[in-house]
Amino acid sequence: MTLTPTADAARDAQIAATRTLARTRWRVAAVLTLLMVGVYFGFILLVAYRPALLGGLVSEGLSLGIVLGALVIVSAWVLTLIYVQWANRVYDPALAALRAMPGSEAAARGTQGGVQ
Repeated sequence: MTLTPTADAARDAQIAATRTLARTRWRVAAVLTLLMVGVYFGFILLVAYRPALLGGLVSEGLSLGIVLGALVIVSAWVLTLIYVQWANRVYDPALAALRAMPGSEAAARGTQGGVQ
């Protein structure tokens, strides 16, 4: 299959845009993952090296360790929400635009962007 110079340029632009989008997605995922790892291992290090600090009471029957442990769980939810919001706002529209580009397989099949 021989492509015309215009088709070659369009294909090269699509490949470059796909790679850029993939790199961006990887960076966002890596940053959020590193944040979660930092929160989790920070908590674990406190448990290992400062247990007396975590045993301190925040209020009657509620220790600092319980509060920080709950915050580790909440931080996982928050970081997941951040990723989902970013994906819905940035990644999914960019991916749909790539699929709609002339010469893409999705455009050639005439699909609306769903997985088949």
